[in-house]
Amino acid sequence: MSPSASSDEEDHNEAPTEAKRSKKGDAAVDDSNVLYHPVKLSRSDLYRPPTAEELNQLKEAESLFHCNLLKMQMEELLKEVALSERRKKLIDSFVQRVTKLLEAVPETAEVEISDLSWLSGSAKVPFLLLPQVTKGKFHMAPPSSVDPIGSYPLGTCIKPHVVVDLAVTIPANVLHPKDVVNQRYPRKRALYLAGLAQYLASFSDLGPMRYSCLHGNRLRPVLLLIPPGKDSRSSFTVRLHACPPPGFFKPSRFHPLRNNIRTEWYTGLQTSNSEGIEPPTPHYNSSILGDLLPKAHLQFLSAVSSQCPAFADGVALLKVWLRQRELHQGAGCFNGFLASMLLAYLLITHRISNTMTAYQLLRNSLNFLASTDLTVNGVSVAKDPDSSAPSLAEFHSAFQVVFVDPSGHLNMCADMTACTYKQLQHEASVSMQFWDDPTVDGFYSLLMTPKPMIRTSDHVFQLCELVKLQSSCKKLNLLSELMDHSGDYIHTTLPLILSLLQQGLGQRIQLLTHSLCPDPEWSVSNEPPKYKTQPPISFGLLLRPELATSVLERGPPADSPKAAEFRQLWGSRSELRRFQDGAITEAVLWEGESMCQKRLIPKQIITHVLKLHADIPESCLRYVGATVDDVIKKGSEVPSTGEEESLVVVQAFDDLSRKLWALEDLPLSITSVQGAHPALRYTQVFPPVPLKLDFSYFDREKKSKSLVPSKDKPCPVYITPITVICHMEGSGKWPHDRFAIRHIRAAFHIRMGELLKKHHNYSYKPCPTHLDVWKDGLAFRIQVAYHREPQVLRESLTAEGMLVVRDNEEAQALEMATIHKPLLTSTLHGLQQQNPCFGAVCRLAKRWLAAQLFSDDITEDTADLLVASLFLQPAPFTPPGSPQVGFLRFLCLLSTFDWRNNPLVVNLNNQLTGTDYTEIKNAFMASRESLPVMFIATPKDTKQSMWTKRAPSIQLHVLGCKQSHSFPILEPLLSAHWSPGSHCNDGLKKTSLSTFGKENVRF
Repeated sequence: MSPSASSDEEDHNEAPTEAKRSKKGDAAVDDSNVLYHPVKLSRSDLYRPPTAEELNQLKEAESLFHCNLLKMQMEELLKEVALSERRKKLIDSFVQRVTKLLEAVPETAEVEISDLSWLSGSAKVPFLLLPQVTKGKFHMAPPSSVDPIGSYPLGTCIKPHVVVDLAVTIPANVLHPKDVVNQRYPRKRALYLAGLAQYLASFSDLGPMRYSCLHGNRLRPVLLLIPPGKDSRSSFTVRLHACPPPGFFKPSRFHPLRNNIRTEWYTGLQTSNSEGIEPPTPHYNSSILGDLLPKAHLQFLSAVSSQCPAFADGVALLKVWLRQRELHQGAGCFNGFLASMLLAYLLITHRISNTMTAYQLLRNSLNFLASTDLTVNGVSVAKDPDSSAPSLAEFHSAFQVVFVDPSGHLNMCADMTACTYKQLQHEASVSMQFWDDPTVDGFYSLLMTPKPMIRTSDHVFQLCELVKLQSSCKKLNLLSELMDHSGDYIHTTLPLILSLLQQGLGQRIQLLTHSLCPDPEWSVSNEPPKYKTQPPISFGLLLRPELATSVLERGPPADSPKAAEFRQLWGSRSELRRFQDGAITEAVLWEGESMCQKRLIPKQIITHVLKLHADIPESCLRYVGATVDDVIKKGSEVPSTGEEESLVVVQAFDDLSRKLWALEDLPLSITSVQGAHPALRYTQVFPPVPLKLDFSYFDREKKSKSLVPSKDKPCPVYITPITVICHMEGSGKWPHDRFAIRHIRAAFHIRMGELLKKHHNYSYKPCPTHLDVWKDGLAFRIQVAYHREPQVLRESLTAEGMLVVRDNEEAQALEMATIHKPLLTSTLHGLQQQNPCFGAVCRLAKRWLAAQLFSDDITEDTADLLVASLFLQPAPFTPPGSPQVGFLRFLCLLSTFDWRNNPLVVNLNNQLTGTDYTEIKNAFMASRESLPVMFIATPKDTKQSMWTKRAPSIQLHVLGCKQSHSFPILEPLLSAHWSPGSHCNDGLKKTSLSTFGKENVRF
């Protein structure tokens, strides 16, 4: 979702005008089809001398930004996400009303914690009471104070999801100093929220109320108040936190190595531990400690932000960056509070200056995240922690990621997994790589492009039926961890599952990510949802293409100490093997003959490892990357996706090329042999398959002795000729007449055929325009080319005998066939060697275009260039590593690219510089009306867009309407949370077939 997506009317009224549009039909013109023109200024405004402030801004723009445009884009984004004054007044008014009501909460009689008779049916306790019984007394009383906390009083609250936090302090007489033991405090906290919900439910002017959990932590429920009104939910939400009085509990009680959940109480069984040593409960401890410190954190951040004028804007930009990468909410997220603390840490440690702009704060924050591994070297915001505060080493022994708060006692990243932080690091590193790249639109890629997992990760799979993770806890013996997470078996097993996946996939992946469990929400009149109702967990794999499809997992030597660990990891799949170098090592061999099967080797590894170690059956796993392959296998006997067929064609061409180079009895030597067919760059939808001709289906023609289909037999299979361009050396012997050149070329065709027949016994058929050669069951169509022939076609003599040079379609067609297409084929062939899935993505894209009846408008060469742009300019992503993710990005490109106002630059071989990009953009804007609808620029074609000059001729919004049927359906279905065998799974396969047509899908 774009950060500017907001439904507030007043914010739309306050938005500045972006540019002047054409006067014709302003109100009815869709934004995607608007052609923007420069704003016209009066002569006095145009030549007015700049003020001192404007000169300073220009100097800052020159030193900090690529151009003044990026600076303005940042400023406009900050204006767009900032809260309007009207909304602030509404928030303040509603908060005052809620505060006044909370101060009048009636008291109730003291009862046992387990006694819920004082609650009516209008409000339930937002806590899973397991075990049901615990010691302690409870009664309702008015809160000691109601204070705003979080981003709103700090000034870092941004749209579109505006949440205002209020800390409702529980009176000291409701709590007891020993309530930290055995969930007494969390239960009293939940009871207090239930009492507030029951009381506030009687006031209709407060709107609907719901429960939720703070960042998915079931120990920290919150009460959501939504102001009444038509668009109340899109306006803002007030979130009530029940907190103990500051300093009520000693922070030393929450040391990460201390225990506050007794095993005997939790299990209900007598423990056999004679020494009485209880396991530590660091996550439980940090949950309670987090309730003690919100006011202290607000004071600390307010003091730091007051010294840095751009602090709030820097946090806002960092929040937008996190939101686009789906890291800002959910269990173990890097939320806005952590973003504020990160900037505060960088300021107090003098890594950034108080005088820096928001742009510089964002840049330095991402640089810190990219270069600092908090899973190994944690950091602390505390300057002088007291002696009872844990050390960083103690924090690391209990948590995977360590970022300590100003008190020195709380690890603010306690719930974050190492994989989530590695993902954060990776995203920051990728952002820094393209930040200074002048060929990339840094602002759009950095802050305006959403990065959902389904389009970011090469492979995605989901863990369904989460209730079965309870058996995983038993098999992995995770009772201590289960107590620490208060029965949350999902977050208990997740770190172990991630560790198993990391070990199993090893060097095959660059990055392993997982979805962050969303914050549950439910009505105050309902019981809290159980853990099994949580949506499936999605896992994303960023592959290493050179290793991901390897069928062999080679382990340590048999006599190595690590051999036992290897056998323990792989179980019965591990076996001793002797290799050609004489080594005898442990090894695992995976099934995979075709590329289609090899691409799914990660699926085999994941299924085996999770079943062996975590007792997770294959039925609980849904591998999204296998969906299209399942469709392919249904339509073909052999599970193939075209790679093998393309490789056979390329190998046959390479052999033919070598033999053409070796021909010696030609009048002129050959200077180059280049393919000019999609199959030679691995992008043909259905590559030619070697055939063995059955001559009984043919008759021989009497005059030319050619084979023609027999009238009495079925029509033989069509044989696709593979075009090969053979350039001959320049010589003064070449004539300057177009017809004479054609005769010379025909003579070369005859001579080549004779030599190939003589030396290699190839069947051939010479023609004036080409030479057909039959080799290895494939038909190669060789065309001799002379590099000056297009120029000869452009020359003509006038009646007066003057030589005139005029461009014409015949010369352009010949130049395209003999120069540009071979160059494109060889360039894209190189791209395929660097990115093994490039060809598969092209075939999927072209198959989709054919199914949508766009093959005549988007040619094969154009489609290949569109896909190539996804690999050459992938920002903010990395180049696609699987056909599925590449195809989704292809649909997204067609859906979102503004063809009317921007050229698509395909930087083949990285030949274009930032200056070239600027020149292409300026020339495009100056001549837009005369250029093709879809303008694609390449290093050899920066001004004309030869590949789209003739097609498409229709307005691209028609194409957008066509593809919009596929992209919004495919992406949600692929990333949806459903279990195997459900109707959604069947719907996906039906959608896939309808999207690609009813023929056999093969890519």
